[in-house]
Amino acid sequence: MMNGYLPKHVGKIAIGAAMLAASVYLAMISVTLAHLEAVSGQVPFDMRPFGYSPTEAALLLDGLGMVGREYYLTRQIPLDMVYPAFLALTLCSTIFWFGSRITSRRFVHLGVTLSVGSALFDYIENLGIVAMIRIWPDVSGLIVYATSTATIFKSGITTLTVILALLTGFLWSRQAKADARAC
Repeated sequence: MMNGYLPKHVGKIAIGAAMLAASVYLAMISVTLAHLEAVSGQVPFDMRPFGYSPTEAALLLDGLGMVGREYYLTRQIPLDMVYPAFLALTLCSTIFWFGSRITSRRFVHLGVTLSVGSALFDYIENLGIVAMIRIWPDVSGLIVYATSTATIFKSGITTLTVILALLTGFLWSRQAKADARAC
């Protein structure tokens, strides 16, 4: 158990980071990704949790046209370069905050590892998208499959981390009730 100051401080970080992450996510979903989908008629790479094939990547990149690809690079990618850090900070601090009442530190360590892993794969995905846009139309299947794999890992690890954060919150609430009964 930690002193009372640290969990409250971490809680404020979790809430602040969550507000920033949600703001960036909302901007991406409602503005940049919506625009990319409207221009291309295709779902953007970022929104394909199960990945994509070279054919699907080519349809999206071709459908975007030169202006749409430039928009991806100058609007969506900059937002998606800050979002993973805010999301990882949100998840890490939330798990750390809730984990402060749990005797087992495994959830906290696993949560931090998964949060950082999620952000790492999101950055790898972004680099792959930039590479595909920059070298279009000469995109190799290897780059598409590598980027698609990063997308799949990002999606899976993010889902696991959110589930772990919810589980940690559930355990935290059970511990808080047990502590209240003990008093």
